[in-house]
Amino acid sequence: MASVVFLRGVNVGGHRTFRPSVLAREMVKSGVINVGAAGTFIVSKSIKPEKLELEFRRRLPFETEVTICSDSEVLRLARTKAYDGEPSGPEFVRLISVLSKRPRLASALPLSLPFGEEWLVKIVAIEGRFALGMYRRAMRTIATLGQLEKHLGCSITTRNWNTFSTLFEMLRKSLQSKS
Repeated sequence: MASVVFLRGVNVGGHRTFRPSVLAREMVKSGVINVGAAGTFIVSKSIKPEKLELEFRRRLPFETEVTICSDSEVLRLARTKAYDGEPSGPEFVRLISVLSKRPRLASALPLSLPFGEEWLVKIVAIEGRFALGMYRRAMRTIATLGQLEKHLGCSITTRNWNTFSTLFEMLRKSLQSKS
């Protein structure tokens, strides 16, 4: 079973910078593949999550959170209908936030931040350890994304839908090559 590794808050705004392609080359014996999005990797070999996390932490020149998901958890998201009926267009970016643990969220969805019609970030579904939503392209959006952790009750790292589409494709190819 392959794993997907998400590093939190790396290569953003000049902080906690590193070269993902170099890290993947250093870890090639473990089957690490750089997805191309900052801090997102596929690990094709079956390695216990605890051991994998330690190996990533050992090789990074800074502290960061490492979240590891199975390939099947990630691939289930490819079939989501969460975005059906939601707005689309150039001003909206679909996102998936990877949660460090299952959320404590018991309130009704969608969760809009700020609340109301002028939302900047909106979570439309929670599927396992993933919060699916969208944000509006605006300067204030980054600060609003930071508020999601408070509402979900755990730390998160967020990627856009395009990154997950790439993950889906890479994971499917990896599974086909093993059969």
